[in-house]
Amino acid sequence: MPLPSDIASTSADLLFADMPTITVEGTGTQARLDELIDEGRAHQLFLYAAEQASALSGVYLRATWDRELASRPLPTVVQAGAAVPEFSIGMLRAVSFWRDLSGGTDTTTYRHIERHEPGRIMHALYEGAPDNIGRPVPLTEHPETAGLADSFDQGGDGQTISTGIPLLTASYVPNMLPNRLHRGSPMGRSDYAAPLYDMFESLDDTWTSWMRDLRFARARLIVPDGYLRNEGPGNGASFDDDREVYSALKMPPNEGADITLSQFDIRVEEHQRTHESIIWQAAQSAGYSAQSFGLDGGGQPITTTESDSRDQRSMVTRKKKTGYWRHSVADMAHVLLLLDVAQFGSRIIPERPAVDFGDGVAESLQSTATSLELLSRATAVSTATKVKILNPSWDDTAVQAEAAAILAETGAAAPDPIGTFPLNQ
Repeated sequence: MPLPSDIASTSADLLFADMPTITVEGTGTQARLDELIDEGRAHQLFLYAAEQASALSGVYLRATWDRELASRPLPTVVQAGAAVPEFSIGMLRAVSFWRDLSGGTDTTTYRHIERHEPGRIMHALYEGAPDNIGRPVPLTEHPETAGLADSFDQGGDGQTISTGIPLLTASYVPNMLPNRLHRGSPMGRSDYAAPLYDMFESLDDTWTSWMRDLRFARARLIVPDGYLRNEGPGNGASFDDDREVYSALKMPPNEGADITLSQFDIRVEEHQRTHESIIWQAAQSAGYSAQSFGLDGGGQPITTTESDSRDQRSMVTRKKKTGYWRHSVADMAHVLLLLDVAQFGSRIIPERPAVDFGDGVAESLQSTATSLELLSRATAVSTATKVKILNPSWDDTAVQAEAAAILAETGAAAPDPIGTFPLNQ
């Protein structure tokens, strides 16, 4: 059963189904930031990263560039299992990313090491075995790293690229803290760290038993030997269940000639209850509501308030995770702006942006109308504010125009003190 992947996918959907708002104060900087986010496919990148973080305890956001691919910095994602981080008082100060390269054999493995430090990125190629890193060799010995030589700083060690900015070009996003296996570690924990592995196995056993009942419940006919047709020597015998007329059969009178139908019951209710109970407990232990996985609805219509209440645990987990993601997304967006200036000569003033994930709940129109009606009865909100709540994407000019139109149509607008003055006629 794909419950582990469903948990990871649900975690990513709760976080990044809607792209978070990333803003800076400068107009020109905001325009360039929007361009970098759009061209860098940040939305799909965050969804991809969040799903991996849910399963693998965390993920790394990395900023790099390739002038042959694009004339801008590139945001990328690296899995936690392909990184060796270095933390200082809980903060990432350096990280080494590694990847296996093609062309290896059963005894030889080539690995590319990419180390990120504040202000520089270092590359190295190692020739080793599947179980050890081996010895460093020149980057030119493998075609996938040979092209890096043109990017190195002149007069350096032949392995270092200056980023031109003082910040680290990588950041770590923990899925959830603390790490229950390694207390005090800044590394995150997986959504499966409850642990849920026994529940996943029990869910598989339940589904297997349910499918076995389906196989056993296939209708089978038990017929006397006399009803079987001899297919010849070595070919056995068969029974034609579509045959309508049988000639006289040579069968003893005391032998039953009845055709017996054998069909077992399918224990649907028992399996379904067990199935849903395991999913409910696994979702609860992972920090999510059963409703997020299509359970706990009962098929009955419910109000928006009841829906929000049932989904509260998922919303709490989402808020906790946005706290980890907000800082890392802001750091990475800031680094992209700095690299855009340092490496590509962009004429903007880099700023560290603000990141807003919103409330993550798409409130229904009926619920919004009910809330506005209650506020209006309490005379606790103006017409302009009600219009803004109903249309949050409108600017102030559009809001004021709509509010004025509403007041004019309802006759609640203040009268013109000059146009209605008696002496003015």
